[in-house]
Amino acid sequence: MMSAIGARPPGHWRRYRALYAVLLVCAAPVIASYFAYYVMPPSGRTNYGELLEPRPLPSVALRTVDGHPFSFAVLAGQWVMVTAADAACDPQCQAALLQVRQQRLMTGKDRDRLERVWLITDDAPVASQLQRDYEGTLLVRASPETARTLLASDAGELAGQIWLVDPMGNLMLRWPRDPKPERVKQDIARLLAASSHWVRIERKN
Repeated sequence: MMSAIGARPPGHWRRYRALYAVLLVCAAPVIASYFAYYVMPPSGRTNYGELLEPRPLPSVALRTVDGHPFSFAVLAGQWVMVTAADAACDPQCQAALLQVRQQRLMTGKDRDRLERVWLITDDAPVASQLQRDYEGTLLVRASPETARTLLASDAGELAGQIWLVDPMGNLMLRWPRDPKPERVKQDIARLLAASSHWVRIERKN
């Protein structure tokens, strides 16, 4: 009789099937949104943003501008739009922050499903006017190297681009500088619609 080296005990799947079922239910809607959006798109439609190979955001040490520890894990269950620039926030940076703010507003009743994070790539203070203009955006300190690690970006300029993180914490989409608002809106609307009935992931504290 051949031995099944490394085989799972006969009762393994029965014992853990409830756990596997819960994991599948939590992940299925996001997986379905990827499939519907990219594998079986409506005829004649292409996504506007650049699809990235989905990958979990790496665990790195981050802090808010107030000095509190921050982790993207606290945003589990949300779609997250991310920008990156130094605290001076040049016109490209401000255009990206404005785009993100307006995109969230344009989602209407779904706006609470969309979070905003600005990765500030230096230690300089953020002007009070900027904080007022983009109230609700999470201001997080990250060195340029850390921001590039998080955003899977090369050594090029970060300011002005916008990234999207899915509710499972995967980096999955990037829009170019000065994107067309209506095209970005279409991308977001399709993803929100495709994942509209999924079970929310519990946020980590």
